[in-house]
Amino acid sequence: MNSKLIEQIQSKHPDLIINDFYVNELGQNNEVMIVNESLVFRFPKYKKEIMQLRRETEILKYIRDIVTLPIPLPIYEAFDEVEPGKVYTGYRLIEGNPFWRKSFFEIKSDEQIGGVASQLVSFLEAMHSISGDLASRELQLVANHPRDEMSSLYEKIQHKLFPFMSRESQISVSESFEDFLIGEALLNVDLVLIHGDFGASNILWNSVTGEISGIIDFGGSGIGDPAYDFAGLLSSYGEDFFNRCIDQYPNGKEIAKRVHFYKSTFALQEALHGIENDDRQAFEAGIQNYR
Repeated sequence: MNSKLIEQIQSKHPDLIINDFYVNELGQNNEVMIVNESLVFRFPKYKKEIMQLRRETEILKYIRDIVTLPIPLPIYEAFDEVEPGKVYTGYRLIEGNPFWRKSFFEIKSDEQIGGVASQLVSFLEAMHSISGDLASRELQLVANHPRDEMSSLYEKIQHKLFPFMSRESQISVSESFEDFLIGEALLNVDLVLIHGDFGASNILWNSVTGEISGIIDFGGSGIGDPAYDFAGLLSSYGEDFFNRCIDQYPNGKEIAKRVHFYKSTFALQEALHGIENDDRQAFEAGIQNYR
């Protein structure tokens, strides 16, 4: 399979000399190839991810001069044949490693943690400065209110995951969703352009400089609730760091309740992804605490 992907790249870009390549195993929705130790090529695994990659490419081009940290800038593209294995984008490798929770808790300097928080909040502020109305006009993105998205997610969880969950978990999840959907948290939501998966695996870290070196994987980007991006930070690095970040974000305390709700859905979303894409590992990882 890997050699076929390389052949696909070479057929489209004969001037690119490929000396070596290897597969990066982190991609859940994409086959990720590192070429010549300097280029990253992403091949969607599923048909629905192809349109997502096209949308992501347009978003990256739009925000390149707006955001405050390095992001992938596609220089190779193939969208002619809408078929997994034939669609891809390629961009220059951003130096750094995923900023895993373990790396975060190895930082002993409070000043350094504060610097990381400032970097991440500045990035989100810049991205969230693009209003939903503007993103809809400029990027032809569809704005879905978080109430509709969470209502749809709740229905899928009921139909597809409840049969695998304990009765106690079913009741707890139902109460959480129903309180959120009819409560006050959703009354004043300003929709903006969001990253959509702002967690440890997509935040790159330079351990030598002690700084964030880039943000990757904008496949989940679109018009949404800014609180969703902070839910990724909360899930990845815990309550203390989240509070530090939200204190720096304009009107941050107003979105905190939504942040905690979104974070509570992440494991169920992983289980749902597992069922819908026949990914047993993702399903088991997501459902394990609900059995």
